[in-house]
Amino acid sequence: MTNPDKQKPVEVTDVETAAEKTSEPTPASGTSTITQRWKREDLIKKASPITRGICLLFSLLAFLIMVSNKHGYGRNFNEYEEYRYVLAISIISTLYTAWQTFAHFSKREFFDRRTSTLVDFSGDQIVAYLLISAASSAIPLTNRFREGQDNIFTDSAASAISMAIFAFVALALSALFSGYKLSTHSFI
Repeated sequence: MTNPDKQKPVEVTDVETAAEKTSEPTPASGTSTITQRWKREDLIKKASPITRGICLLFSLLAFLIMVSNKHGYGRNFNEYEEYRYVLAISIISTLYTAWQTFAHFSKREFFDRRTSTLVDFSGDQIVAYLLISAASSAIPLTNRFREGQDNIFTDSAASAISMAIFAFVALALSALFSGYKLSTHSFI
């Protein structure tokens, strides 16, 4: 028999060596895929309320810092639309994450499981986008004020904006966890 590709014949030892290198761990020698999935789901169950709690903290800080940002004529947060928007969204974010954290720790079911998973995912997405929208609308105004002079008003505004950004990051992580829960949930 001729070899049209002029390749050397494959030896049995080459096949055995390749099989040893690519072999998957068996349940007896390593952790099984079931226990890995259980660990992953347990981690997500613990991480989701933690990220919402962190978002609650940062949203509350953004709210408190922005409300206390009153330093005389021309230096009150309520004279500028962008800062009022940051305040309004931080209030919404604080209320939403407080409700979600309360619902998780009270173990009460306000909706059926399918609706609750969908509300978690969509609520996390909506509030996260509102937070980053509010922060991005107030950044140019704060930068314009800082060009003229740097004072306690601009420092307070910048710190409230950064708290809103941190709240966005925490809620974006929570949205990822909610999305994973939604994708693994059976809707049958």
